[in-house]
Amino acid sequence: MGLQNFGFMEIMIILVIVLLLFGAKRIPEIAGSLGKGINEFKRNLSDAQRQITEAPRAEQQIAPGTPVTAAREEERPEPKRLLQ
Repeated sequence: MGLQNFGFMEIMIILVIVLLLFGAKRIPEIAGSLGKGINEFKRNLSDAQRQITEAPRAEQQIAPGTPVTAAREEERPEPKRLLQ
């Protein structure tokens, strides 16, 4: 069921119900927080996409011929020894 199935009367009924439930003063607050949530979601989605696309580029910067396991071992710090 998509939005194309809603007619003018259905949308008006939904708006009246929302107005009765939340009141006229709360609707702008709800719309503002919904907009902020959507913007934050889009920003996080673009950050995730950027991290995915940058990860292969970082692996390509390793010198050619260097085994991937050796390059990864260099990045890892040496583990701390608990008992001496």
